[in-house]
Amino acid sequence: MTLRFGLALQNDFPPGSDVQSRIAQLREQAQEAARGGIDSLWVLQHYLGSMPTLQPVHLLSALVEDSGDLGLGTNMYILPLRHPAGVAEEFSTLDNLSGGRARAGFGMGYRENEFESFGIPMKERIGRYTESIEIIRALWRGEPVTYEGKYFQLDNEKISLPPVQAGGPPIFVGAGAHKKGIERAAKLGDAWIVPPHVTGERLTRAAELYRAARAENGADPATDRFMIRRELVLHEDRDQALREGAEARTRLTAEYGKYNAPDKTADYAQLTDEKAAEEKATEAYIFTDPDGAVEQFRELEAQGVTDIVLRMQWFDLPHERMLKTLRLFREEVLPRLQSEALVP
Repeated sequence: MTLRFGLALQNDFPPGSDVQSRIAQLREQAQEAARGGIDSLWVLQHYLGSMPTLQPVHLLSALVEDSGDLGLGTNMYILPLRHPAGVAEEFSTLDNLSGGRARAGFGMGYRENEFESFGIPMKERIGRYTESIEIIRALWRGEPVTYEGKYFQLDNEKISLPPVQAGGPPIFVGAGAHKKGIERAAKLGDAWIVPPHVTGERLTRAAELYRAARAENGADPATDRFMIRRELVLHEDRDQALREGAEARTRLTAEYGKYNAPDKTADYAQLTDEKAAEEKATEAYIFTDPDGAVEQFRELEAQGVTDIVLRMQWFDLPHERMLKTLRLFREEVLPRLQSEALVP
């Protein structure tokens, strides 16, 4: 098996949640993930939303002792809203606290209220994002940096705490599955995190274009990492898994729908009823039994996917329900993926 699996922990909760009890659950989930089969943990970021959200770098730092040797990543950290010097220091701190396990997943963000509140025009996202990654990489090398950009300037400044990993944590770029997004991911990142609703032939084509763009930038094909996100609910009864996953996803989408999505007609289609959610579930989500999961993971591997970040809990899916999915994944799905050869 060539696939690597990450686990996306739920760090945004339904309004009115008891966040303290949720923190204890997150520690248990991290410990369970560290028992095998999972390569890394990932958490998201939003500001000023309706769902109480634990900020990602702080949370990952708190989970260092619970997570064994798993990578600790952000999916996604909203880079244009922050100064790159501060971001470089924060992720270097996480890298030191974890002994070199930090992974920097950087996205551009899409919620208008976040940008308005931070005083940053959304039209500046791409420029700020690009300059920030250039500065962060330079600072992580541990040498003095002079930089003259449109948005950021540094005059012979050096990071106070170099990261443990040489050159800094790997950077995972969040970008759309279109030509400019793919080129940006290939140029700026060590890996591309593909939007979660890219499926079928579009996913296969995106993988091909990404690898071609990486080759044009002189990257070693052996280092290419093509990462996708998928939501996973497992149950011995396939129909039950579909119902549970679709119902919970519909409730989450209704909450997220209070804010502008980047593309309501395509990747982030708003699902407002159970029927639409079940239709989408058969395309972009993995709500099934262990046999169905093995089949879908094999299909993704054949399409060129190397890494899959699985979200097993969101909105009001219970903690114990998440643990059931994780255990079925580890005990009934992974052994088959590891023992069965990929059929071309």
